[in-house]
Amino acid sequence: MFEDFKSKDSVSVVFTGEGKGKTSAGLGLLARALGTGWRVAFVQFIKHWDVGEHQFLKDIGAVYGDNLVFYKGGLGFYDAGELSAKGVSLAEHKIAAQSTYEFALKTAKSGDFRLVVCDEINNAANDKLITAAQMKKLITGRAKTTSLCLTGRNFPKSLQSSVDIVTEMKKIKHHFDDKFLANKGIDY
Repeated sequence: MFEDFKSKDSVSVVFTGEGKGKTSAGLGLLARALGTGWRVAFVQFIKHWDVGEHQFLKDIGAVYGDNLVFYKGGLGFYDAGELSAKGVSLAEHKIAAQSTYEFALKTAKSGDFRLVVCDEINNAANDKLITAAQMKKLITGRAKTTSLCLTGRNFPKSLQSSVDIVTEMKKIKHHFDDKFLANKGIDY
């Protein structure tokens, strides 16, 4: 049945859209990759506040040792109305995003990792904290054996032809629209 199919040394995967589950999907890839024995880097743009995945990554880091690298580089949401990070300037957001991008690029190019997850990088590009050209460089400049996962809202349509898989999370209903805050353990 699959005789005509080929496999790739690496793939680029995007989880985007307005619906919930993009970071969760990236973490699912991380779990699958670690379970396969791969070395994985989880690079987080935007989120700096205490979220469930930070504790999870710290806890499993003790189990996976050098096979899991976690880098948290965000300063919070930018240009998100009342959800925006308080007291953080555009310049500070850009510096943090650029530093996080440089870490992601270096990690993806190194050949030392089989998977690099760049959580919320799409938001950073949409907010012009990094450029679409930088994202393209990350996608095309990664090591041949390094798969890449990019999450967040508003993945640039101009880059869709540069990646292998794009999944759009579509919101059907979310309690946030009814003015309920995000729930710890479910939404963050």
